[in-house]
Amino acid sequence: MAIFKSGNPALSEKSFEKTLIIDSNSEVMTERGTLNKFILMALLLMGTASITWSAYYQGKDVMPWIIGGAIGGIIIAIILVFKKQWGSVLAPLYALCEGAFVGGISAYYSFAFETIAPGIVMQAVALTFGAVIAMFALYRFGVIKATEKFKSVIFIATAAIGIFYLIAFFLRMGGVQMAFLHEGSMLGIGFSVFVVAIAALNLILDFDMIEKGAAMGAPKYMEWYGAFGLMVTIVWLYIEILRLLGKLNSRD
Repeated sequence: MAIFKSGNPALSEKSFEKTLIIDSNSEVMTERGTLNKFILMALLLMGTASITWSAYYQGKDVMPWIIGGAIGGIIIAIILVFKKQWGSVLAPLYALCEGAFVGGISAYYSFAFETIAPGIVMQAVALTFGAVIAMFALYRFGVIKATEKFKSVIFIATAAIGIFYLIAFFLRMGGVQMAFLHEGSMLGIGFSVFVVAIAALNLILDFDMIEKGAAMGAPKYMEWYGAFGLMVTIVWLYIEILRLLGKLNSRD
C-alpha cells in the first residue's frame, strides 16, 4: 500500500504490512499504547543521559560512553528492524544506549559553550519539544498532510542527507574535511537549517505511520516499534538543533 512511505526507515510500508499478515489475530496496536511506550523510552533515555552528563562533570572520560551508546544503538536498531517481535526488550535497550550517547554529546556542548552560550543544551531541548508539538499540531489539524508527493520529497531529502553524511565521514577518515559541516559560516548554518527542517518534517511521516498502523490493526508489539521509530527521529532532530545552535553561537 502506497500510504506507507516514510523518510524514517524504521517506519516503512513493509514493516507494518508483514506484521498484519503474520499476526492478524493478535491484540492490535493503538496510538495511545504507542505514546505510553514512547514516554517510557524517553524516561529511560533521560536516565542514562543524566548519568553520562554527571560523569562528564565529575571529570570522567565519557567518550567510551558516547561511542558505545552510538554503536550499541545502531546494532540494536538493525536487529529490531528484522525482529520487531522483540520490541519490548530491544526498544528500551535502544533508549538506554541513545541516552548515553545524547548525554555525552550534550555535556560536551554545554562545557564548550559555557561562557559564550550558557544554557545551549536547554535551548536545544526546548526547541526540540517545540518542534515536536508544532509538527504534531500541524499534522493533527491537517495543515500539513502526508500526501504521496510530500512523502516522496521528504524520503528523498532524508536519504540524500544520510548519503552525504556517510561520504563526509569517509572523507574525514581520509583527511579531507568539509569545514561547513562544523563551522558557523553562512553555508554551514544554511545546511544545518535545512537538515533541521527535514528532520522536523519527518515527524509528520512518523505520526502518519503510527496512525495508519493503528487503523490497519497492526499487532500490539508494533507499538514498541512505532515508539522506537519516533525516538530515532526526535534524537536526530535534537542533535541537529544542538549543532545549529553551536554554529550560530560560534560566529565571530
